[in-house]
Amino acid sequence: MSDPAEAEVRAAGGVVSRGTGEGLQIVLVHRPRYDDWSLPKGKLEAGEGFEEAALREIEEETGLRCELGPELEPSFYVDHKGRSKVVRWYAMRAVGESGFEPDDEVDELRWLSPADALAMLDYEHDRRLIAGLDGAGPPASD
Repeated sequence: MSDPAEAEVRAAGGVVSRGTGEGLQIVLVHRPRYDDWSLPKGKLEAGEGFEEAALREIEEETGLRCELGPELEPSFYVDHKGRSKVVRWYAMRAVGESGFEPDDEVDELRWLSPADALAMLDYEHDRRLIAGLDGAGPPASD
C-alpha cells in the first residue's frame, strides 16, 4: 500500500504586490484551461523547496522577478483530480520583470487594487489571502 503523503500535490505561489501612485496593486492571472482568475502558483519540481518554487512559478507565469516576503496562510484542498493539495503562499514584491508572454497556462494578467482583486478572484482561499494581506503586508520598498 502506498503512503498517502506521497500522493499529496505540493505547490507554492505568491500574492505579488506593487505600490503605485494610486495605491497598492495585486497581480492576478487568468488560466484559460479553467477559465478562472487566480493568484499565480505552481507545483514544486523534484528537489525544489517551497520558497524556490514560489519565486520560479511567479516568474514563469507572470514574467515578474520578486522579492520574497513573509509566508502567508497555506491552502489545503482537493484538486480537480481528487488529490490532496497543499499550496504554501508568500507575500512578494515585484522588483523587476523579464516580460509577460501569454501561453496556454496563463493567457492574461492584471494588476488590480485589493478590492478589485477580491471581486475578480474565483476561489475563496485566494480571496482570504488578499483580505489578510494587511496583517502580513508585502516587503517594504527601499
